[in-house]
Amino acid sequence: MENPSSGKVTISNPADITVIVGYFIMVIGVGIWSMFRINRGTVGGYFLAGRTMTWWPVGASLFASNIGSGHFVGLAGTGAASGIAVGGFEWNALFIVLLLGWLFVPVYLTAEVITMPEYLKKRFGGTRISLYLSVISLFLYIFTKISVDMFSGAVFIQQALGWNIYVAVISLLLITALYTVTGGLAALMYTDTFQTFVIIAGAFVLTGFSFAEVGGYNALLAKYSSAMPSNFSSMEPQRYNISPECYTPRQDAFNLLRDPTTGDLPWPGVVFGIAIVGGWYWCTDQVIVQRCLAARSLTHVKAGCIMCGYLKLLPMFLMVFPGMISRVLYPDEVGCVVPEVCKRVCGTEVGCSNIAYPKLVVSVMPNGLRGLMLAVMLAALMSSLASIFNSSSTLFTMDIWTRIRPQATERELIIVGRVWVLCIVAISICWIPVVQAAQSGQLFDYIQSVSSYLAPPIASVFLLAVFVKRVNETGAFWGLIGGLVMGLCRMLPEFWFGTGSCIFPSNCPFLVCGVHYLHFGIILFFCTSVLVLVVSHCTAPIDDQHLHRLVFSLRHSKEERKDLDWEHEEKGREAQREPEERVREKNHRDAVAEEEEKSGSQAHEQGTLEVSEKLPNISEDPLWKNTVDANALIMMAVAVFLWGYYA
Repeated sequence: MENPSSGKVTISNPADITVIVGYFIMVIGVGIWSMFRINRGTVGGYFLAGRTMTWWPVGASLFASNIGSGHFVGLAGTGAASGIAVGGFEWNALFIVLLLGWLFVPVYLTAEVITMPEYLKKRFGGTRISLYLSVISLFLYIFTKISVDMFSGAVFIQQALGWNIYVAVISLLLITALYTVTGGLAALMYTDTFQTFVIIAGAFVLTGFSFAEVGGYNALLAKYSSAMPSNFSSMEPQRYNISPECYTPRQDAFNLLRDPTTGDLPWPGVVFGIAIVGGWYWCTDQVIVQRCLAARSLTHVKAGCIMCGYLKLLPMFLMVFPGMISRVLYPDEVGCVVPEVCKRVCGTEVGCSNIAYPKLVVSVMPNGLRGLMLAVMLAALMSSLASIFNSSSTLFTMDIWTRIRPQATERELIIVGRVWVLCIVAISICWIPVVQAAQSGQLFDYIQSVSSYLAPPIASVFLLAVFVKRVNETGAFWGLIGGLVMGLCRMLPEFWFGTGSCIFPSNCPFLVCGVHYLHFGIILFFCTSVLVLVVSHCTAPIDDQHLHRLVFSLRHSKEERKDLDWEHEEKGREAQREPEERVREKNHRDAVAEEEEKSGSQAHEQGTLEVSEKLPNISEDPLWKNTVDANALIMMAVAVFLWGYYA
């Protein structure tokens, strides 16, 4: 029903509420069903779904893990503000997921790893690189991914329901944590698959209603350039020195590739910069790679990557274009520029483009379907949060906890993983006020810029680790540290001075902030790569006996590998197990009933089998190998055509 005082539509009719409640019952039902299907009593079962996933849950889960509520709010908002160029972030992924399936995953599989820091530990030895990566990954998860998703979910819930934001977000976090903690990765991948279909179906329906409302695609092309706020002229012009470019839609709004100097997303950055950040996200990020490691075989990984690539075509049509339509239909709210007006409309002075998608949902959708779309947004939010909860619990358990307690049993590892999820929920809830105070006008830019300052060194080290045998631990470590220092030298001043807005430009010196963040990402990637290679060539190489099945050129090697981290792990175990503790353990084992010990050893054997015997086999059936290769070529052709058409 309409709330005349605020102009907001609040969802309170029986049809919408029934749809939302029914939806949540279905999600929890799918989670409970999957709990009983997969053995979760082993590390392989809980964290990698027993490595039984076929290609379609892998592809759907890759897509659902990637598409959070930040995409709905952020992509539509940036589309409303500046046009289709932001879609380049999505369409770039079509090429990057092929690198994941064809080049990176074969090496991760033959390396027999569960987490990405574990791969670097096997590849280089030592502990400082894997520890650095674990800590920075957990930091990024908690303070950028979770906070951005919760904030964008909050924007939507406030527009749609008028709920208190704390009640809404805490309820969501608790439901998400519940099915993450109970079901492990299998529950996640099945609920992801279910939610992907709901997300796509709901977004298609909204897109249809939106295009009908605006008068079709050609009408959008014609009307977008004149979608300016009418309330601007009624304000006192002398109070703000607002230039026309602050409220006039861009002339190049329908171009993917824009001017390298004056474009808001310059084309060299869109082509190369996004590819570097995308390489980090798709090929080395725990959340994504973990889905591929759970697949039944390498062919299923590749087919899942192709499915995900085709699904990544959709956000341009389901999020970016509807965002632009929202600006055409509601220019005064979505396109506002005067700080007082924006504050009244959406609670922030820098602009209200972020309400573009929620505004469409509550305004153009009929009863029932409006409830479905709210359910879709909650699905996107929960799916994304659940993925991060599961992956960060894997990272913490396998890379940090096993370092603290090398002798930890499988049962202890699983309990620690579950407790860590609850810790993340607590930290996230405490972080809500910070998220609320964030400059909502910069949401998608904020995510991408932070990634461009922190991710290129990690992307560089992984790329060189997989493809260049000569790279060693010293080179990789100093490359990561040098890259981090360079990135912070750009990021910290930008946060100190603020990114500014069209009306209030930032005071950050041009020398520091003048380079576009995507261009900076390219420079940072190449500087890190040069540093890694120079330091590696000045220090001793790693012998081939330590590299079998850890680099791309040796992925089919059958020779025995001598792990670099083996000696260090033995020392760690010895240091942790004091003699009296060993005696206590022996006495305890003697006292434990024989049957319990037997069942424990069976579970351990099964976990070892899952992790060691199934893993290294990356052979493929020639027929299916050729089928997925042909499909990959077709998908690249589709991607090239679309890039060319909208360039």
